[in-house]
Amino acid sequence: MSTLIGILSILRPTQWLKNLMLFFPVFLGGELLLPGVLARGIIPFFAFCLASSSAYVLNDILDRERDKSHPRKSKRPLPSGRISFVTALSLDFFLLLGTFSLAITVSPVFIAILVAYLLVSVSYSFYLKHIPIIDLFCVSAGFLFRLQAGGEAFGVEITAWLFLSVFLLAIFLSTGKRLYEKNALGEHAVVHRKSLESYPPGFLDGTMYMTGGAVLVTYTLYVIEHHVLIYTVPLCCFGLLRYIMRVKSGLGGDPTESLLKDVPLFVVGLLWAVMVGWGIYGS
Repeated sequence: MSTLIGILSILRPTQWLKNLMLFFPVFLGGELLLPGVLARGIIPFFAFCLASSSAYVLNDILDRERDKSHPRKSKRPLPSGRISFVTALSLDFFLLLGTFSLAITVSPVFIAILVAYLLVSVSYSFYLKHIPIIDLFCVSAGFLFRLQAGGEAFGVEITAWLFLSVFLLAIFLSTGKRLYEKNALGEHAVVHRKSLESYPPGFLDGTMYMTGGAVLVTYTLYVIEHHVLIYTVPLCCFGLLRYIMRVKSGLGGDPTESLLKDVPLFVVGLLWAVMVGWGIYGS
């Protein structure tokens, strides 16, 4: 039972929420409720869930020794000994097998996007996560690959403003996560993430504020084209400020955990989804 729980934990199913990004293009395009459309996204969604879990397992395999000295990551399945190295390696193989077994039923372009996502993820795990700024762009690229994959799966064009909004939001969130890590770990931060040593004081703060403001501007320009959604801008502003407050207060920097554990942030996120859905589909 302990091994089974460890396997479930290393898959990080809560992080699958990020893969809902695949549904953004068709949701915002007003086509999600058309007959048969939602069903078209099931296989692409689970293909990315397996692919992202594969990337997490690989990252945990490579970081297993370093994570043993981390106050929170030491509780993960590999460094804590709940699952073995061989089990994790075998699991990663079957995750990749499942990923491509699903992906080949979608389209060649979708497969290409998925392969690009995995290549960036593997490069990140092996080396790129140690390079400052590049590590932020690698994390952000994952969101953009999901967005493009969703556009391909549903046959929906990604608008320029949506692309920019997602890109800047991803940079904002990944910067906030790095800033939290650097503040929480203090002088031990470099032991757990080498790139944190290269960020000078105030750099991550400034980048988070800059990209947060840019997100608000690009999102506002995006919803101006959909006038009924303009009333969601205050919710966007609140969400950005709430996340910044969480990071600076030392409450957490992981976007998924913040959304699930922070009640005001969760409520605002849910309210945003309801308002956008009503604005697009209510009429």
